[in-house]
Amino acid sequence: MDPSPGATPYSAPAGCPMHQQQTSLYGPEFAADPHRAYDAFRAHGPAAPIELAPGVEATLVVQHEAALRVLQNPALFARDSRRWAALREGAIPMDSPVLPMMVYRPNCLFTDGAEHLRLRKAVTESLARLNSSRLSRDVERIADYLIDQFIERGTADLLNEYAKLLPLLLFNQLFGCPGDIGDRLTRSMSAIFDGDDVLRANAELTECLMELVALKRRQPGEDITSWLIQHPAGLRDEELKDQLVMLMGAGVEPERNLIGNALLLMLSGDQPDGPDQRRGAGLLVEDALDDVLWNNPPIANYATHYPVQDIELDGVTLRADTPVLISFAAANSDPGLTDARQTLSKGAHLAWGAGPHVCPAKSPATLIALTAIERILNTVPDLALAVPPSGVAWRPGPFHRALVALPVRFTPTAARRAATGAQAPAQTSAQLPDPYRSAAPAAPSPRHATEPAKKSKGWWSSFLDVFRV
Repeated sequence: MDPSPGATPYSAPAGCPMHQQQTSLYGPEFAADPHRAYDAFRAHGPAAPIELAPGVEATLVVQHEAALRVLQNPALFARDSRRWAALREGAIPMDSPVLPMMVYRPNCLFTDGAEHLRLRKAVTESLARLNSSRLSRDVERIADYLIDQFIERGTADLLNEYAKLLPLLLFNQLFGCPGDIGDRLTRSMSAIFDGDDVLRANAELTECLMELVALKRRQPGEDITSWLIQHPAGLRDEELKDQLVMLMGAGVEPERNLIGNALLLMLSGDQPDGPDQRRGAGLLVEDALDDVLWNNPPIANYATHYPVQDIELDGVTLRADTPVLISFAAANSDPGLTDARQTLSKGAHLAWGAGPHVCPAKSPATLIALTAIERILNTVPDLALAVPPSGVAWRPGPFHRALVALPVRFTPTAARRAATGAQAPAQTSAQLPDPYRSAAPAAPSPRHATEPAKKSKGWWSSFLDVFRV
């Protein structure tokens, strides 16, 4: 379940001095106004000491030019988190909510040098086999399915019922997942990003992806999993699993936040307390996406590096083998970029990263968000925020810039796909929170004591039942 603003897996113990200091990247205070924290961090220089979660310390680079120096200098700044001294020494809690995003995996994100080039080549060349027309059709089909789940109701949470579920289901499609594996993949990846029992979720994620790899070795198809298996790099099963983890991790959380944040911006334009009337009203989808990448990048702080030796960065000492993160959000708001920001130059922001680890999926990621937003706006043309723009809450966490929910209202209309008798997906945290429901759900019928309970289907199984993919 998405953490509420008042209680999160990142919460520090009561009385913890981190609550009084402007150094933590978790908790509702930071989520509500991160740019105030970034401004305070700049008093330290190009980088500042921060805390990612209780007991997890790091340094955050907040200056654009300094960020480029780190991102573009792999000889001095490694990505392999096995260098992380505090983790090696047992000083990091093993149930820390940030570990799934930071612990080493043998994939493109956490490797350097020749190994990184080998893995990245397999990933980029597999992604290059995606057909943009087919990708658009897949997004539209999933979007239509999700819209049909709420279009007759007249209210929805576009974050949890649409922006969050769409990329999860899409990656099941792109990976070639059968129903059961896709349901578990959706559940476990969602739990990892929400910081919900991350040890269990990570174990389930590993198990279902290893099953998928074994299946695709026996029965290859036209999907990314099969293409990675067939690539001349000759990836081992463990490497295959971890490239899939990297692809899904880099595609699901950022994508949902890009879609959600852009929809918030576009729907805020006509609201009396909108954050920026000039930006919101009548904005093209492409321009809304660019604005979000500048001002509310979906992944705000990440790209963890480990200095190979003590390094001075304009007066700030970066200690060897300690985590150094890039604040894409702070770098984009660097006062030194005033001219570029005024023109929203697409080439200047760092939302896609830079250097040898720059995002390899910029084009498909943009296409997915563009198609998803256009589909919901064209299908439900009278979408309106159900709360003032200032009333939306931001989900706490150190890495993302993510909404808790995006409640909207619209004119109810009939679902476009006829009922097929498919079992509805089991209720999950991704469904509409009770405060936004138009009516309370009916109580379930009592079940006879001897009647066996039916196994609840997940979103991917239910989608497959409808579309028979």
